[in-house]
Amino acid sequence: MKLSDVFKPLDSRNFDVWHIKSLLTTGMGVFTDGYDLSSIGIVLTTVLATFGITKNSPDYLLWDSLIAGSALIGAAIGAIVFGILSNRGRKTFYGIDVALLSIGALLQAFVTSSLELVIVRGLLGLGVGADYVLSPMIMAEHSNAKDRGKLIAFGFGMMWGFGATTAAAIYLILQALGVPSSIAWKIVLASGAIPAASVIYLRRKIPETPRYLLRIKGDTEKFKEVVRTLTKTETNVSSNLKDDIPFSVYFKKFWKIFVPAALLWFLFDIVAYAGILFGPSDIASSVGINNSAIFQFIMEFGFVIPGGLVAIFTIDRIGRKPMQVLGFFGMASSLLAFAALKAYIPAVGALILYGMENFFMQAGPGSISAAGLLGVELAPTKVRGTVQSITVAAGRTGASLTSFVFPELFSMYGEGFAVGFLSSLAFVAAIITLLFIPETKNKPLEVASGEELVSEQIK
Repeated sequence: MKLSDVFKPLDSRNFDVWHIKSLLTTGMGVFTDGYDLSSIGIVLTTVLATFGITKNSPDYLLWDSLIAGSALIGAAIGAIVFGILSNRGRKTFYGIDVALLSIGALLQAFVTSSLELVIVRGLLGLGVGADYVLSPMIMAEHSNAKDRGKLIAFGFGMMWGFGATTAAAIYLILQALGVPSSIAWKIVLASGAIPAASVIYLRRKIPETPRYLLRIKGDTEKFKEVVRTLTKTETNVSSNLKDDIPFSVYFKKFWKIFVPAALLWFLFDIVAYAGILFGPSDIASSVGINNSAIFQFIMEFGFVIPGGLVAIFTIDRIGRKPMQVLGFFGMASSLLAFAALKAYIPAVGALILYGMENFFMQAGPGSISAAGLLGVELAPTKVRGTVQSITVAAGRTGASLTSFVFPELFSMYGEGFAVGFLSSLAFVAAIITLLFIPETKNKPLEVASGEELVSEQIK
């Protein structure tokens, strides 16, 4: 019996209420990630001013980068740690990630110095990294084949943006209420604890994934029980299908896919986080918008949500590869046009050009690479946690790098050069996708990852 036949009850079942519940349980963590990672960009200028750091301060760029990037550095570390731990159980550590997010977010309200905030956001970042490893894997390993793409595109692409927009909305409400800025930023950052804490219980109750139970733990009876719960059908598995193939075999055979997948998330996050961290301040002011929260609303509702809807309706029809290639090319073209034409067109035209980068981002790689889809679909079950952790860590490393490099490029060479540099990276990412990433739409994970093929060759 082929592996894909063993998991067919899961892959062929229709979209149901359980998928919606799973989407809420996993997606709320990503909502919190979006809230936590974007909220700092919205209040960053205020935070620095609270601690007496202004653009005239000699260490302004250093603290600007450290506060913006500390959660991302923590996320890279958290991804590696929890990627290793995931081979002891996907569910085993599920809930710990959002607990770390809750604690880290809440502690931000009590910091008294810029250094304390950097440390606390590093702790918060550990939870972000853990969530980016565990949530996409659990969603993918529970999902049916034909809806897997749209589930992850919504749960990890769109939910991130909803979290970011919620942070902007809270900031605007606090401003309207006249809350002093020195207090408002603490409320905005600490409020990220609420959505994270809301799903701790649900995550502890989610069943272990059938693929982990059968292929890593080798627990056939528990596998049958979970499949019965999810699909309401019996599955006939009599033999032990635990995967005894060494890690080294998978990495030797598929490294030419794993490396590009990690590189793509690295490049994407360099480009994306330049906008996430510094768009609400540097880019917004350059197009005449002086309120970072309003800029976030314009980007989200004008460009990100429409792009995300395109992704949801095309990812399981057109496929991951063509949508990601189109997305990266669109990002590159929009940024290049913004850099080249901004000085010659009205501010609203420049805003639209920059916004189109966000549209193409969410229509393509923001719903694919940055949603963790490549790591979970292109890696066999036994090494999925490790590969996912590598891709997540690569992305967070790219984001951390941009938190230090982009302000320097912007300051030393100007906006046009900095944005043009980002455009070139998006173009390179489009070429890498085109040349090295296989299509995985509508395929069982065991087929998409090559796991079934390797298992048959080893027999």
